[in-house]
Amino acid sequence: MKFIETIKNVWKIEELRNRIIVTLGLLLVYRFGAQVVLPGIDAAQLENLQSNTESGLLGLLNAFTGGAFANASVFALGIMPYISASIVVQLMGIAIPYLQKLQKEGASGQKKITQITRWLTIAICLVQAPGYLASLPTAFGIPQSAFLLGTGGVFYFSSIVILVTGCIFAMWLGEKITDKGIGNGISLLIMVGIIATLPKAFLQNASSRLEGNNVMLILFELVIWLVIILASVMLVMAVRKIAVQYARRTASGGYEKNVFGSRQYIPLKLNASGVMPIIFAQAIMFVPGLIGGTSFMKDSAVGQWLQTQFADIFGFWYNVVFAVLIIVFTYFYTAITVPTNKMADDLKRSGGFIPGIRPGSETSEYLDKIMSQITLPGSIFLAIIAVFPAIIVKLLNVQSGWALFFGGTSLLIMVGVAIDTMQQVNSYLLNRHYDGLMKTGKNRKAVA
Repeated sequence: MKFIETIKNVWKIEELRNRIIVTLGLLLVYRFGAQVVLPGIDAAQLENLQSNTESGLLGLLNAFTGGAFANASVFALGIMPYISASIVVQLMGIAIPYLQKLQKEGASGQKKITQITRWLTIAICLVQAPGYLASLPTAFGIPQSAFLLGTGGVFYFSSIVILVTGCIFAMWLGEKITDKGIGNGISLLIMVGIIATLPKAFLQNASSRLEGNNVMLILFELVIWLVIILASVMLVMAVRKIAVQYARRTASGGYEKNVFGSRQYIPLKLNASGVMPIIFAQAIMFVPGLIGGTSFMKDSAVGQWLQTQFADIFGFWYNVVFAVLIIVFTYFYTAITVPTNKMADDLKRSGGFIPGIRPGSETSEYLDKIMSQITLPGSIFLAIIAVFPAIIVKLLNVQSGWALFFGGTSLLIMVGVAIDTMQQVNSYLLNRHYDGLMKTGKNRKAVA
């Protein structure tokens, strides 16, 4: 079979084989750490914490940490503080001249930005760690008997140090996977954490279906799940190709010759912002519930309505507001991450132009217009996928844990990271003249 032959080709390339082994080893270390409970906590008395994190926003957070959040693990904070720090630094780069200067300095500037992100990650961890520890006996219902050494200053100090160190160690693992492994280290850690919770969620939902003798419904749900995965792949891979023509380009093929009218394309992604709009929107969705719970509103009808409607992530109004925010943030994030001015300047310097469009400002305006046109369907499609878990819960009464894999951040992260990883492996195969993972072709002899 061609798939087996491709796997053999992957294993033949020594560098790629070593990178895959390193990646799997580091991921195994991360998964092992997710099972190590904080010192001083009895692992046998965490049932309340695990039951409280099976659904809702806490369920999503637990999925991102691969179950470490519900295990009161040393990796309970996961890699999310680093993601939050990266987002903050990226947004601050719009308004702070110093960060804008660093972004233009190339590798040296990026190194300084990475260092700033790391320090900001530690600061976020120092805020989140005490909040997590304080919530264990109060919000999550862990009995006092579970704290073997009590909940005094020694427990808090040691646990905060361990939680912060765990996050930094997870960040280090991600960077090592990027440098020594197959790349996308931070994304792979998140994806592996999400996948780790998938079997349990599916089995719980399947067992409830079997109790009601609804075997066909399980198959129907799997078909819908595969269709949503296909739709997510289409969203991630979809591009609008803008034809570019070069007035003069030199190509070598035995002898040098001038090729006039050489045509290439600028690929503009339908969803250039990835999953960031969903992450931004989910952060904002905490606000209405917090406002409704404030002292001056919690007893009013409006405050109670806000608390009720925005506590249920599968509720109607929650998802309506969620979808609108995703569309707004998609436009916002696309505007700050797709530099149409720079694209037009680079195209002009390389001697290229879009047929019928003058180089320079007109090209920039044209690219900006095209991005605005394709961002609208892309943002709507993204919003539909993001709220689809709520739709599947209402239509088929799917359990909340399994429903999270029918769309939203979890599915898009899995699809996006899987495609990026396949492209990394594919590039190694093609560079060695083997058939790639992502397209077929005739076998070619490997380069020694």
